[in-house]
Amino acid sequence: MGRGCRGSSLKAATWRHPALLVVTMTVLLLGGCAQQRKPMYQWDGYQRQVYEYLKGDGTGHAEQLGVMLAQAEKVRASGQTLPPGFRAHVGMLHLQLGNLDEARRGFEAEKAAFPESVPFMDFLLKRMNAQPVATGAAPGAAV
Repeated sequence: MGRGCRGSSLKAATWRHPALLVVTMTVLLLGGCAQQRKPMYQWDGYQRQVYEYLKGDGTGHAEQLGVMLAQAEKVRASGQTLPPGFRAHVGMLHLQLGNLDEARRGFEAEKAAFPESVPFMDFLLKRMNAQPVATGAAPGAAV
């Protein structure tokens, strides 16, 4: 008996207070019209480049690097921010092409942009300094 009465009285209370119904509907409508937040990073095409790199067939490292550098310029020109890992990936491409100074700059830039990447970037830098990488090495080769 208590359940039926409680549910009925709640429905009746809502209809007895139309102002409550109007306020609720207004809040729901305005919440739906709120602007969506701008993404923190510009991911446009980055995931595709990582996929191509890891897949290891088709696109060469030099071509991938060209695409990524063009993408970086586009992102900077639009005032947006490069995503985590972007600079490190550019560094890896440079490393695969034998551009050690550029690879080092990419890893250092990743460290500066994302301090949480410092341990991994330091590991890559240490390995890079200890072991020369042949130009055109296969993706995923020891770094």
